[in-house]
Amino acid sequence: MLKIAVCDDDHGQRDMICALLKSYLATRPGLGGQVSAFSDGEALLSGAEEGFDLCLLDILMPGLNGIQTGLALRAQGADCQIIYLSASDEFALDSYEVGAFFYLVKPFDTQKLFHVLDRAVDRLDRLRHQAVVIHTRQGIHRMLLTNIRYAERLGRAVRYHCTDGAVDSQTIRIPFREAVAPLLADSRFCLCGASFVLNFQHVTGVHGQSALLDDGSTVALPRTAAADFKRAWGRYWLEESPSC
Repeated sequence: MLKIAVCDDDHGQRDMICALLKSYLATRPGLGGQVSAFSDGEALLSGAEEGFDLCLLDILMPGLNGIQTGLALRAQGADCQIIYLSASDEFALDSYEVGAFFYLVKPFDTQKLFHVLDRAVDRLDRLRHQAVVIHTRQGIHRMLLTNIRYAERLGRAVRYHCTDGAVDSQTIRIPFREAVAPLLADSRFCLCGASFVLNFQHVTGVHGQSALLDDGSTVALPRTAAADFKRAWGRYWLEESPSC
């Protein structure tokens, strides 16, 4: 069941977008979905605890605007695909900071919206079902890549810091980079120094020598790697978010 949120302070626009989404779901019966409507960013954030897969946000709204709402969603740990709908492309660059999937300028063609939705759904499916298998002392552990915030070398093992806790691998007898190769094969992950691999999707900012994560924690970056990591993080969102 696909959970979709629409946030627009204009009642007419909100109803129109909801109707288009219901039409989209009706033409894709195998998908299934539920559409929830919100009139402002604060209301959306309050309702986001249940988790949304897609969020379609207006930009100019009273109170929190669409960019601020998107940033707040990320700060809550939301990994939803965000699609901005705006009458102007003025805020397109700001959408990169949110990690938006797309920035669609109104008025838009219905088929264009449906095409963007198809791509967003495909990306959700890809991101949420890819996994790695880790050998631990307790046995084999399968972890979804989207749930891994970062991995670090800890003694002679790899510790995977996940959204539901930490998992330690068995003793490794190969270089760290080789041990985490399955992560590095995915564009979301970046080797930072000799002992850390971070998931860009869970990084909300880079301040000085620290990467800020979506759970409020920080990871100290090696002095020689911080600048390169910040550039790679920004490049990831530019390349992964085909919004402009």
